[in-house]
Amino acid sequence: MSPHTPPTEPPCGVIELRQYTLHPGQREALIALFDHAFIAPQEAAGMAVIGQFRDLADADRFVWLRGFADMASRAQALGAFYGGPVWQAHRDAANATMVDSDNVLLLRPAWPGAGVPLLGRPRPAPGATAAAGNVEIRTFSLSQPASDALLALCRDTVSGLLVQSGARALGWYVTEPAPNNFPRLPVRTGEQVLVSLALFDNLAALDAAATCGAWDRLTEVLREPGLLRPADILRLAPTACSALHTADQP
Repeated sequence: MSPHTPPTEPPCGVIELRQYTLHPGQREALIALFDHAFIAPQEAAGMAVIGQFRDLADADRFVWLRGFADMASRAQALGAFYGGPVWQAHRDAANATMVDSDNVLLLRPAWPGAGVPLLGRPRPAPGATAAAGNVEIRTFSLSQPASDALLALCRDTVSGLLVQSGARALGWYVTEPAPNNFPRLPVRTGEQVLVSLALFDNLAALDAAATCGAWDRLTEVLREPGLLRPADILRLAPTACSALHTADQP
């Protein structure tokens, strides 16, 4: 699949990458609640629940992404959901699983069409413990906003190497500079990041991509404008109802 395949659903101009630290042993309780109660009402309020995941390296971390058409619709959609009956009914149960829910990056696609395409794939029905595939998210912390030349490297070179190594879908994101317009939910501020998202059939394919040379090439170039620290890497497994998965895809 080409990294430039256009999405079939309306594009998300704003993305939240949300990482929750949970109380020990509480992740499955949150996933069950999320998958069964929180997806449809959020999408009815006007947002896209892109994917939700178990962190394979941390049994007490839950990671998910949601998208909005733009910042104005973000404020409207979040207000509708968090002021609505579903959240009011389940918020205490959800919050009881969490130690921290403030590790949130507000992002936008790095260039037109750079957002990960859902490709019209149906959301799996509840019942299985996980959907097919594995996702890797890399967050590069930069000393300045990503340059056009850096983004061109990601688009024209790194994406191609990842697709050749087995990536089934790709997304590239950078910091959304607009202020948080729903302050009830904090986000990380004062940072410039470049975020990659890659979907693979399985962990073996993900591991193979790690040695394809794409990340070495990108990291070498990033050192010049100022890579503040090594990339933060999340290796993830989709939950049963994650829209981002590889089941029944060409």
